[in-house]
Amino acid sequence: MVAGVAAVSVVIALIEAVIEIPNLLIVYLLAVVFCAVTWGWWNALGAAILAFLIYDFLFVAPRFTFTIHDPQEWVALLIFLVVAAVTSNLAARERARREQASRQARTATLLYELSRSLNGGDETAGLRAVAERLVAELGLDGAVIARSDDDGRLEPLVAVGKAEGALGTEPVGRVFAPPNGPNRPGRWIVLRADGRPRSAPVANFPLRRDDRQIGMLRLVGRPSGYADDETSLLATIADRLAVDLEQAALREEANRVEVLRRTDELRTALLSSVSHDLRTPLAAIKASAESLLQHDVAWSNEDRDGFAEAIVRESDRLNRLVGNLLDMSRIEGGGLRPQRDWYDAGELAREVIARLRPLLRDRQVALSAADDLPPVSLDYLMIDQVLTNLIENAVKYTPPATPIEVSVDRDGDRVRVAVADRGPGIPATAREAVFGTFRRLERNGPIQGSGLGLAVSKGLVEGHGGRIWVTETPGGGATFAFELPIEAGAAMDTSPGPDPAMTSAPTPSR
Repeated sequence: MVAGVAAVSVVIALIEAVIEIPNLLIVYLLAVVFCAVTWGWWNALGAAILAFLIYDFLFVAPRFTFTIHDPQEWVALLIFLVVAAVTSNLAARERARREQASRQARTATLLYELSRSLNGGDETAGLRAVAERLVAELGLDGAVIARSDDDGRLEPLVAVGKAEGALGTEPVGRVFAPPNGPNRPGRWIVLRADGRPRSAPVANFPLRRDDRQIGMLRLVGRPSGYADDETSLLATIADRLAVDLEQAALREEANRVEVLRRTDELRTALLSSVSHDLRTPLAAIKASAESLLQHDVAWSNEDRDGFAEAIVRESDRLNRLVGNLLDMSRIEGGGLRPQRDWYDAGELAREVIARLRPLLRDRQVALSAADDLPPVSLDYLMIDQVLTNLIENAVKYTPPATPIEVSVDRDGDRVRVAVADRGPGIPATAREAVFGTFRRLERNGPIQGSGLGLAVSKGLVEGHGGRIWVTETPGGGATFAFELPIEAGAAMDTSPGPDPAMTSAPTPSR
């Protein structure tokens, strides 16, 4: 301010030395306006008064005194003083509006960026991004965002910078009490320990929702405190963080409820399956075994063979049901780990059909396998189970006299296995639902099964990186097909698949 007025005085002196111009006092307005724009109105008013005195002392006769004899000079000086005050006031207001607009733009930009960080999907990463941005924007030493547990204790979620000293569960330093009504503005509360204020430069912004504290925004640094606009900004950010933490808590609660609901649904369906589908083969096995133990009855060899076959058949059925339940448990628990080896998919299909002959009885099953099939890396037992489930479904849901067609073909970099029947087919609206857990279509007549076969097949195929689907068989019926990827090395190998006798392919136990 003083330097500006002095510089203008030198300019006026140089002008008067060259040419005589009356009332050069107006030149001082340059310094006054500059001070108003740069430092505000009070500095500008001081510059105007200083310019008034210097001009009177240096350039108004008699010079080098503060005495004024000419009334016109008095009028000119007073008019200058008024004009300088008004001009500086206008310039200072414009500066204040510009600064306010800049702060509002900065606040809006910061809130937008923080909102984007919180809406990114990863809650922890979003909170860390907010803390890091606050540390960088406000020049802090560190920041902590904590959540309150059921007992009201603070549980730090993220800590950024030098926040080690602020990770305690109790507030330290200062706490900002947000506004409580239109006539009660927010205020800072200084926490004391042992009757003395804490010296740690820590500021706490409680995260509140509906008069409940659900967390804390703790800032480390800035011993000089925060300006009013910064305090307002941080209070707004605290409200936004409170909303985010509350929504996260609601999402967690909704997920827990959904898990409990699905668990209860699965438990109910499992109990229903165990109570009926598992007890039925057990009852048949028990009845056949008790019949064989009746030595007082003269059973014929044909009768005894029939009882033994019933025991074997129902044992296999029980084994498949238990296997499906165990497989479904592994799939839903994320414990599915295929034990892969190289097999010929066509030979695998041939072995499954041969093993299921007792189930198929007189049913005609046609197998067609392409000649150029490469070996496929797969878990024999799992894919055996998939194909077994598909063929069993075809037997259950189609008339006894209708044929079943099994085909194994190559489609680009995948091997496709399809099971086509000539039954009533599956409506287009139900083709996705049939792969759900415990889902069965309503058919006329009793259909035995737990409704797990297709769900298990879907999980086992997807565990191999493949896919499974159902379409309509041309001419009527349903075609279930699944694809398995061919490894790059196997795709170039034109040699026939391994001999099952040499590889000792395991006999499926399910």
